Amino acid sequence: MDIISQLQEQVNTIASLAFNTFGTLQRDSPPVRLSPNYPEPPANPTEDAENFAEQAKLMSAALVKAAKQFDALVAALPLAEGGEEAQLKRIAELQAENDAVGQELQRQLEAAEKELMEVRELFSQAADNCLNLKKPD
Repeated sequence: MDIISQLQEQVNTIASLAFNTFGTLQRDSPPVRLSPNYPEPPANPTEDAENFAEQAKLMSAALVKAAKQFDALVAALPLAEGGEEAQLKRIAELQAENDAVGQELQRQLEAAEKELMEVRELFSQAADNCLNLKKPD
């Protein structure tokens, strides 16, 4: 797998971990009193609170690990050689090469279409000749 695909896969992993982490935090977090105007929320058992704290640590560690793996992949990317001017020159070279190949393909397409027309004409003539043949008496 190339490095760009690995980066895309790692971004997907980070997004999945973040989605699951936020969902779990939202679902399992203990209630909090938002204002003195609201009644005190019911207390959670201490086992759930300890489990929640441990789960939050594990999920955050997984997110940090995935982010570090992403950073390592980014660091492994090859550096651009020669700066922006060299890249623009390379793009111009590739565009010129692409144009030349495109023109060659266009010439080949036109030649193929001409040959197809000739084959169709010959087939039409052969079909007409077959229809005009008389059956032997």
